[in-house]
Amino acid sequence: MAAMCQHRMLSLVLFITFTVASNFMIFNIQACSPSGHLRGKAGKCNKMHDSDCCKSGEEYPQFKCSPPVTHDGTQATMTINSFAPGHDGGGPSECDGHYHSDSELVVALSTGWYDGGSRCHKNIKIKANGKSVLAKVVDECDSMYGCDDEHDFQPPCPNNIVDASPAVWKALGIHGSDVGEFDVTWSDA
Repeated sequence: MAAMCQHRMLSLVLFITFTVASNFMIFNIQACSPSGHLRGKAGKCNKMHDSDCCKSGEEYPQFKCSPPVTHDGTQATMTINSFAPGHDGGGPSECDGHYHSDSELVVALSTGWYDGGSRCHKNIKIKANGKSVLAKVVDECDSMYGCDDEHDFQPPCPNNIVDASPAVWKALGIHGSDVGEFDVTWSDA
């Protein structure tokens, strides 16, 4: 009888330990706090798609992480970006060192989701407005650095951005005043 009680007690202790450890790990995965702040520096900023431009002296949060990606669809804010030369996307795309036409279905992901380039040239599925589209990851929406020439004097991206070409917006049927920022879900395709 004593051995049975000890076994049940051990099972209970293991269950509680596992539950606490799991909840702690889930909390740590979901927590994505700023890893620092970048002091802004103003410069020549292309405002083609109503881009935010850095203001000298203003503090901008930096993120190494992004919210966890789920199979059912990760909540994100879709922004608009031109990946063409001389437009608001800044330099060439990180994945291939090339520019991309506004008619291509391409995106940049926040630093945490870009994951050091692990999603380069892979498709993601974006859902919004009752539609879905596959778009190729070609760039990072840098959540750590900005306010310099390389980043078109735009601040670091928030940690939950899918920065999409005009073709992605068109494929999702989002037009007019809705273009700019839009709540979407995305997943690896």
